[in-house]
Amino acid sequence: MAGGSNPPSATTPSGLDALESAVGAGARALDVADDAALVLAVSGGPDSMALLHGAARLVGSGAVRWQLTVAHLDHGLRADSADDATFVADAAAALDLSLAVRRADVGALARAEGRSIEDAGREARYRFLDEVASDGALIATAHTLDDASETVLLNLVRGSGLAGAAGIPPRRGRVIRPLIAERRATLRALLDSAGLEYLLDPSNEDPAFLRNRVRAELVPILEELRPGAIDRIGRFARLAADDDALLDDIAAAELARRAADDGGIDWREPPPPALGRRVLRLAIGPPAPNAERIEALLDAAAGDRGGVEIELGGGRTASVRQRRIIVQRQ
Repeated sequence: MAGGSNPPSATTPSGLDALESAVGAGARALDVADDAALVLAVSGGPDSMALLHGAARLVGSGAVRWQLTVAHLDHGLRADSADDATFVADAAAALDLSLAVRRADVGALARAEGRSIEDAGREARYRFLDEVASDGALIATAHTLDDASETVLLNLVRGSGLAGAAGIPPRRGRVIRPLIAERRATLRALLDSAGLEYLLDPSNEDPAFLRNRVRAELVPILEELRPGAIDRIGRFARLAADDDALLDDIAAAELARRAADDGGIDWREPPPPALGRRVLRLAIGPPAPNAERIEALLDAAAGDRGGVEIELGGGRTASVRQRRIIVQRQ
């Protein structure tokens, strides 16, 4: 279903100006170069259309010299999902922007890799975006403050540590999120005021997905109990991210101190558990093993029994002998 409360003829400069300002401010905060190549992840929903129009407006006004490419992945989860791709293609053509569109069978990917539909969709999107983005190009997604705060809440109920409490990072590698400080309702209001259309995905209302229930049920309760809760959760996430980065730096130095030339890690004097977990995660590398495996490795390394081997997943194992840890990869 298309949104946008005003017809195209009602387009006003104020909404577009505000979208341009929001994207520009977010990009500056992330140190995006004025001549960067950007791949815009556009689903057709209000947030991604705000990103699209704000970025195109910045280029059109001469404020930046970005080379923009619109990328859309059809997840193939709805009978009419091809209509979304057509909508995005029309929007890109109207703005004279290059376009990359692909259809993926996310359901099949979820079954093949043992993932949830949400996780498989996310994985498919980022694989696609990585392929579209040339060397040196940045990938811009339209995550908002609402998305970041919902992620914090989801991670907390899953029992996540400090990294999960940090929510969605504004930048990770070449993936940037210029709208991460903006509220979802604000962006939609700006699109409406400018007469710009967007799509509303019915799957975002499906209570079968936990994130949708957090958005529809938990967040309103929190806002009722404490107005401005989403903004405060966002602030908490930023503070947690700063602490998490500092602790990772400390862990990296500790790993360097303990690492031997043969790749072993000296564990004769175990560090505090909080530091030990981070040292092990850094030594093992991505994807990080689950918490149970890290705890099992910590216990084995601190114990008196040698010759222990821990499966870490992803074809990796860790062996413990004489208070030394060796991570092996197939």
